Amino acid sequence: MAKITDFLNLDIRVGTIVEASLNEKAKKPAYKLKIDFGKEIGVKTSSAQITELYKIEDLINKQILAIVNLEPRQVANVISEVLVLGIYSEKGVVLIKPDKEVNNGDKLG
Repeated sequence: MAKITDFLNLDIRVGTIVEASLNEKAKKPAYKLKIDFGKEIGVKTSSAQITELYKIEDLINKQILAIVNLEPRQVANVISEVLVLGIYSEKGVVLIKPDKEVNNGDKLG
């Protein structure tokens, strides 16, 4: 069972997707995302398996939540610096996002 300290060690922030493209070399369909987390963290890259419900043009300027303090991970030819958060649904992964616009870099508390 996870302890509260496990959760508190995660740095979950709001970011805005500023670029999206197909991660063509990924084993499973995925997008390469550039996400702006504000001045403190900057723009980070992620590979996200969200192609079932999202088109590239739908992702630009969308705010999302991501874990920003995990070790970077190689996904095909992309270094994924953050983990974009989503919910596994019957139709595919649904992104977790704030229901109101907030500042990039705002922290989940």
